[in-house]
Amino acid sequence: MFSAQSSRVFARRALAVSASVLAVAASAPAMAQVEEIIVTAQKVKQNVQDVPIAISAVTGEAMARAGAKSLEDITSIVPSVTFRKGTTNANSAIVMRGVGTISFSVAAEPSVSTVVDGVVLSRSGQSFLDLVDFDRLEVLRGPQGTLFGKNASAGLVNIVSKGGTKDFEAEANVYGTTDDEYRARMTVSGPIAPDLTGRVTGFYGKYDGNIRNTYYDKMVNGYEHYGARGLIDYDGNGGRLRLIADYFKANDDCCAEVTGVTRGPAIDGQLGIVPQGEDTREVNQNLVTRSLDRQYSFTLNADIDTFADHTFSIVTGYRNWRNTEIRDGDFLPRALVGTPQLHDRGTVQTDQVSAEVRLASPQNQALTYQVGGFLWYSKNTQDFTRSDVTCAASTAPADPVTGAQPCNLSDTVNTLFPTATSRSDVEFRNWALFGQATYEITQALRLTLGGRFTHDSVSYTHTRAAAVNAATGLPATGAGLLGTGAGGTVATGGNGTDTSSGSTSADNFSGKAVLQYDVMDDVMVYGSYTRGYKGPAFNVFFNHTAPNNAAPIDPEKSNSFEVGFKSQFLDRMVQLNAAAFLVDYKGFQANNFVLINGATTTSLTNAGTVRSKGFEADLTVAPAQGLTLRANAAYADARVRKFNPNPLTNAADARDGTRLPLAPKFSYTIGADYDVELGPVKLYLSSDWHHVSKQFSDLGESGESGEIAPYGLWNASLGVSDPDDRYRLTLLVKNILDDSYVLLNTTAGQRLMIPRDADRYAGLNLRVRFN
Repeated sequence: MFSAQSSRVFARRALAVSASVLAVAASAPAMAQVEEIIVTAQKVKQNVQDVPIAISAVTGEAMARAGAKSLEDITSIVPSVTFRKGTTNANSAIVMRGVGTISFSVAAEPSVSTVVDGVVLSRSGQSFLDLVDFDRLEVLRGPQGTLFGKNASAGLVNIVSKGGTKDFEAEANVYGTTDDEYRARMTVSGPIAPDLTGRVTGFYGKYDGNIRNTYYDKMVNGYEHYGARGLIDYDGNGGRLRLIADYFKANDDCCAEVTGVTRGPAIDGQLGIVPQGEDTREVNQNLVTRSLDRQYSFTLNADIDTFADHTFSIVTGYRNWRNTEIRDGDFLPRALVGTPQLHDRGTVQTDQVSAEVRLASPQNQALTYQVGGFLWYSKNTQDFTRSDVTCAASTAPADPVTGAQPCNLSDTVNTLFPTATSRSDVEFRNWALFGQATYEITQALRLTLGGRFTHDSVSYTHTRAAAVNAATGLPATGAGLLGTGAGGTVATGGNGTDTSSGSTSADNFSGKAVLQYDVMDDVMVYGSYTRGYKGPAFNVFFNHTAPNNAAPIDPEKSNSFEVGFKSQFLDRMVQLNAAAFLVDYKGFQANNFVLINGATTTSLTNAGTVRSKGFEADLTVAPAQGLTLRANAAYADARVRKFNPNPLTNAADARDGTRLPLAPKFSYTIGADYDVELGPVKLYLSSDWHHVSKQFSDLGESGESGEIAPYGLWNASLGVSDPDDRYRLTLLVKNILDDSYVLLNTTAGQRLMIPRDADRYAGLNLRVRFN
C-alpha cells in the first residue's frame, strides 16, 4: 500500500556512500586504533570488550554528532532497538530484539528497563526525556535480571551522567533548523572545594511541528521542553559520592495521526484533506492532541572503600513523574450522524523510591564477586475522562457537497453527550537478593554464575461509574463508553458496584551462567544461558471491568541462549563483535483488541509463548588517524509461537506464527566519521545510512493491515572548529534524500504516525567552550 525503497535506488545510494567512504579512507594519513569504552554493564567498571554480554555503548559525543537528543533517536545507532511511539509518552514503549511490552495499563511494567545513574525507571514513558549532559549510553540486549532485576526481561538501557571536573569548564550550545526547531543548553562544571566538584546544566527547546491542523491553521506534533540538572561529586579518601537532582518539563502538541487512505466520501469531505498515504501532512481535528510531562528526581550514589579492598555501594533515588494526555480519538473536526466524536483527557502520576546496596570484591583476583539487596516502591495514579458526542439523527442541515450531517450540539434531544471518569490507584512493591561471581579457571577461561531471588507484589483499586449523558445526567453509552461500572454486574460474576480491586504477588529465582574464553589477545568468545523475569500485572485501564479484567496477569519469564565473540585485530585498528541468540518467552504480556460500542480498545493478557531468535554484528574500523568506519546490523525473527486458545472454545488462535509488533526482521546502519586538520581549522565529517525492513504496528497483523513499509534514511553532518575545538559550528542534514516513511500504521492506513524526519531538514549548531 505504501511504497518501499527500490533495490535499484538503494544500490545507487549505498554505492555513493561507499565511494565517499573509500575516497576519505584513501586520503587519510596515519594508522589509528578503535576508541576504548569503559562500561558498567556488570555494575563494575570494565572495558566493553571484556564483558560477555551483547552491548552497544554510545558516548555522549557520538550522540551529539548524530544529532540525537533523546532515546527515540538511538534506533539509527543501535539497530536492534525500536520504539512504539504513542499519542503520549505514557503510551510509548522501547522494543529490543523485537520484544517489548506495549500496554495502556497503569498496572503493568515494561520488558525493557531504563536505568538512569543506577536508578530503574518505573514506566517506559519516563525515559522519553531529553538526554542532557550524559557521558554514555549502554544498550544491553537480552535478559539482564540478575544484576539489574527490575523490568529487564528483554533488555536494558543504562544511562550514565557526566561528572564534575577538577578544572573549571563551561559549554554553551545553540541550535536552529530549517523547520523551526530551536534549542539552547548551558553547562558549567568545576571544583567547589578540595575533593569536591560540581556540574550544572540548563536547557530549553522548542519545535513547531511537522503536521498542519487545518481546523486551527497551526502546526502540531511539536514540543516545548525545558529543565535543569545538577550534581555534586566527592572523590576523596575512603570513597566516592555523587548527588544528582534534575527537573524536566514538556509541553508537546503531539502526536496527531494523519488519515492516509480514504474513509469514505462523506468523512473525506468533512476532513477537506486528500489522503496521500505516507505523504499526508495535514489533519482536521477540533481538539489538539497533547502530551504534558513534568518530572523531577533526586539520586544518591556512594562507593565506600571497606575491608580487604572491597567496595560497598549504595544507590538510592526518588522520582516523581506526571503525564497528562489530551487526545482527539475520532480524528474529525465535528461529530456526524453515525460517526461520534471521542475526546480523552487522562493524567498519570508516578512516585517511586528505590534503594540498592552491593558489596563488590577487588577485580584483580582469580575469584571476583558481588552480592546485594534491592528495595522498590512505586505508587501510580490515573484520572481519566472520556467525552463523546453522538447522534442518530440531527436537526442540523446536511453538507450540500458530501451529504454528511453534523450533530446539532444545541439539540439535546437528538444529540447525546456520553461521558465517564475513572480513577486508578496502583502500588508496586519489590525486594530482591542477588549475587554474581566470576572464577578464572585458567588465565584464558572464566566461568560466571549469578542468581537473583525476587518478590513482587502489585495491588490496585479502580473506580468508574457507568457512562451518563453530560447534558441530563441520565445513563447513556457511546463509543468506548460502557453502561456498567468498573465492578461489573452480579450476573456476570462482578460485584455490581463502581469499584474493582485486587492484589497479587509472585516469587521468582532468575539467574545466568556464562563461559568465556580468550582465544588470543583481544579475541574472546562466550556462551551464556540467562533466565529472565518480569513481575505480575493487572489490566487496569479506563474501561477495566470485573471480573474479566480483575484477573491477575501472570509473570513473564524467559529463557535466553546466546553465543558471541568480541575481537580486535591489526593492532586494534579493527573491532568486530557479534552475537547469536534464541530467547523463549512464556506468559508473554501483550495487548488484545476489544471493540466497545464501535471503538477499539486494548486489553492486556498473557498471550502465550513467544520466540525471538537472530544475530547482531558491530564492526568498527579505524584505518587512519581521525577516520572511523562503522557498520551495525541486527536480524531478529520475533514471533508468537502459540497464542493462548480461546477459553470458551479452546480453538487455536489465528495469531499463532505471526510476528510481534514493531519487530523488523533486519535493520542495519553503515557510516563514517572523519576528523581532519585543514590549515587553521579542523573539520568533522559524519555520514550514515540506516535501513529498517518491513514490520507491523500491532500484534497478530499480516498482509497490508498494519504493515509499515521498509525505509532508509541518509543523514550527514559537517563541522568546523578552531584548532583547540573551543568554537565549533556544525551543519546537520536529516533524511538527505527526502524519503517519507511512517512509524505506525493503524486500521490499514486510516491512521498513520508520521515522524519528523520523514521530511528532509537541516540544522546549525554552535558550540562554545570556556576552559
